[in-house]
Amino acid sequence: MSRAADIKDDRLQVRLDARSKNVLQRAASYRHKTVSQFVLATALAEAEKVIRENEIVTLRGPDWKIFYDALTTPPPPNAALRKAFAKYKKATG
Repeated sequence: MSRAADIKDDRLQVRLDARSKNVLQRAASYRHKTVSQFVLATALAEAEKVIRENEIVTLRGPDWKIFYDALTTPPPPNAALRKAFAKYKKATG
């Protein structure tokens, strides 16, 4: 049985020149896929890469320790932070 999420009823149309279409057809054939399957798989892989690059922060070694320490032992609020919190509390409370 197929789930509702598996139903493919959305469509994406792309206009391209003959050379581009030929390149995609050749590449798809090397992967034993249709052009649609090839384009979708390739576009999704690239989209996931772009999302990871923009939504995930990776830190190594000393940078991770500095970040972790800042989260677990933040400095006490200064005057500017107290003022901003009071302003926020007044606006939302």
